[in-house]
Amino acid sequence: MQREDLVFAGYCDWSGLVRGKAFPVADTEARLAKGMGLTHSNIMMSCFGPIYTTPFGTVGDLIIWPDPHAHVAVPFDDGTAERFYLGDVQNTDGTPWECCPRDFLKRAIAALAGHGLSLRASFEQELVYTGVEDRPGSSYALDAYRRQGGFGEALIAALNAAGRTPDSFLPEYGSRQFEVTIVHEPALMAADGAVVLRELARGVAWRLGHRAILAPMIEPGGIGSGTHIHMSLWEGSKPMTHDPARPYGVSARAEPFFAGILAHIAAISAFSAAAVASYFRLTPNRWAPVRADLGVQDRGSALRVAPIFATAETSPAEQFNVEFRVADACCCPYLALGALIQAGVDGLKRGLSLPAPGAAAPLLPRSLPEALAALASDEAAKGWWSETAMSAYLAFKKAEIAALEGLDDAEICARYAAVY
Repeated sequence: MQREDLVFAGYCDWSGLVRGKAFPVADTEARLAKGMGLTHSNIMMSCFGPIYTTPFGTVGDLIIWPDPHAHVAVPFDDGTAERFYLGDVQNTDGTPWECCPRDFLKRAIAALAGHGLSLRASFEQELVYTGVEDRPGSSYALDAYRRQGGFGEALIAALNAAGRTPDSFLPEYGSRQFEVTIVHEPALMAADGAVVLRELARGVAWRLGHRAILAPMIEPGGIGSGTHIHMSLWEGSKPMTHDPARPYGVSARAEPFFAGILAHIAAISAFSAAAVASYFRLTPNRWAPVRADLGVQDRGSALRVAPIFATAETSPAEQFNVEFRVADACCCPYLALGALIQAGVDGLKRGLSLPAPGAAAPLLPRSLPEALAALASDEAAKGWWSETAMSAYLAFKKAEIAALEGLDDAEICARYAAVY
């Protein structure tokens, strides 16, 4: 049987899922110039499949424009390959579409550049690999690492082949749970890398006859899988986040940025903890945040000042970063990171200050409806994108909530685990 190589051109949608179309590899040059067709209502496709509601109807056309800098071509021993481009959603005249997730992040990056700063980020992704037998006492254990077989090695090799730079792969705390991380990169590259990591994890696991489940909770009483976002601010090639003489070790230049994140963290949660099941993880005693706080090396904080290692080759200032822990893989990385940066920019504009160490912190939203209400009422967040996009996103997520009405917590977790 003859085969012709295809390549997929896609975008990461509001559910954090990559959707799009494939074309013959031989047509790549033409498709990079022209793009692929799309309709406005595609962005309203729920994580569960149906379009439950849409303000766009059946009218209009858009373009998926594949970015040649976000190209993946990873061959596998079985003769298959992961070939895809990530891209932007544009109007037919080539201008950015107001609801494009990747453009949402690009505009945030530009807003931060207006303050003379850029952001580098790294995504830690926790997942459950079904190709491992669950055994007691396997948390962080060499035995769990051994028994995952070739999954970790194949995933790291695939990431390298895709042009990413893996940092680590490890057995995690939960049953059959693992974590994989890519090194710090400029913000857009980091978000692209987060999407690539997820898709390659799924692709490698599938080729091994198993699944990589990235849902925040597989069962309500279990261990959650988070997506932790590490961030640092830079001025050109100079790190600007660290000052060991100041509270938390955060520099005066960076303090308003992270204070802005804390000020808008409830609204950010509507993007970063974007599923009903996300809030089963954000509960006490799960090594997950429950308050809008900043802690030094505290994995129960919403913002965690990460450690500096004296043994590292890089300087303390280059290592220093702050980790955002109110996120999971039901989020779109472009929306989550874009909201973090926009919140930080608002903090820079207003000259906000971080709370004193030990100060009482407000609770995070306890549910997705609470997070959506916070987003809808946040005046600064209304300026992060258009009124049309905000209204559509709120309707999109409310329809997802309605689709789960009548299900108990275990059934809700199962619905998300089947998708993610």
